[in-house]
Amino acid sequence: MSVIATVTLVAGNLGLIFLLMTAPLGLRTVRVSRVIEAERSSLWQALWPFGSDADWSGEILSAEPLDGEGTALIRLSWEGRDGRPIERKARFDDVVEGSRFSMRVIEDTALDPSFWAYYRETAELLADGDVTRVTLTQTDHYRGIAFLIFRYFSMRRELAKLEVWARTGTYRKGGWFEHPVSQVGFAVLSAFILWPFFGFNAGGLILAAMLTSVVALHEFGHMAAFRLTGHRRARMIFIPLLGGIAIGGRPYDSRFEVAFVALMGAGFSAFLVPVLIAASGFAGGAGHHLAAALLATLAGCAALFNIANLVPVWKFDGGQVLRQICPEPIALALASFLLLSALLALGWRIGFSSGFLLVAGAVFSMLSLLTVGSGVKPRHELKPIRAFDRLAMAVALLAVFTIHGYGVLWAAAQLM
Repeated sequence: MSVIATVTLVAGNLGLIFLLMTAPLGLRTVRVSRVIEAERSSLWQALWPFGSDADWSGEILSAEPLDGEGTALIRLSWEGRDGRPIERKARFDDVVEGSRFSMRVIEDTALDPSFWAYYRETAELLADGDVTRVTLTQTDHYRGIAFLIFRYFSMRRELAKLEVWARTGTYRKGGWFEHPVSQVGFAVLSAFILWPFFGFNAGGLILAAMLTSVVALHEFGHMAAFRLTGHRRARMIFIPLLGGIAIGGRPYDSRFEVAFVALMGAGFSAFLVPVLIAASGFAGGAGHHLAAALLATLAGCAALFNIANLVPVWKFDGGQVLRQICPEPIALALASFLLLSALLALGWRIGFSSGFLLVAGAVFSMLSLLTVGSGVKPRHELKPIRAFDRLAMAVALLAVFTIHGYGVLWAAAQLM
């Protein structure tokens, strides 16, 4: 991979991360409209939280007024960190029976009230003969376009499912985006996008496919950790070029859970790297040199990708783990410095120049600054991590780092 290709790939990812997560957008309004062949009164009963069909999608379990000023308590089917339905206190105004309403969220049992400070949503229904135009609007304060894009497509999906429900009386779960076939398609697309960076030839395509497979295995480790910590479901979303995201079925409950899930991405692959190294040695000893080289390359890709995810950057796995096991600022700064130094020392041992390592350190620092504070604050503090669990996570982090570090050194010695 050439220096120009490397710089292009890194700069492109940095710019994309800034645009998705950090770019200050201010107050923005997302509006989606759809014409549905149904009576306005029927759709009102579905969209109005107190309507007779408010449970059409299964999202709202119940809604009850708290006072005579438009405040209500809404129970949702989404799981909170305790496994129980999330409860949301909302205030309704500008209500025109059968035509429109606006809602502001005061607080809920999952997120800090500051999350809802600027949020406001509106539903409007305009009858036109035998059809009804339904318009949904959401206004909020955004940093980065990722969440804004998510809300736009979420509202589009809601209206599409509302149309199906109005026509058939049945709510259809899921969608094409998270369908396994679509995710496989995104993974294939990601491999083809990465192909030119590794050389526009058969070898480059193999490397791109290997890296894509490594990303999938990494996210599978996160998904396994979600299930082990009590999440009833977990799924993976592939994002071409950026990689993948593993999503659990509920919010985190404890600091240990955050650390365990974050570490299991690289931790799962740490079991595979020694197997790949042994298989490569066996294939080479049997005279299958091409297979040995491919296995060594896969081991090197897996080790390099996973150890890179242990960088002590805010949103990376290494940063997530360190923030849980080192909650004190001084201890966190020292641990981050030691981990970053170990990573740079590993790069020096492989043969990277001092200039390249200085640039890498600067890039990691920039990534940390770009993503700091981009997380969503929970309604209540996470359960603290016990001293024994903190020690166990620290030892596990050291073990995973050592395995992947050895994998990188071994692969470099075999292939360079």
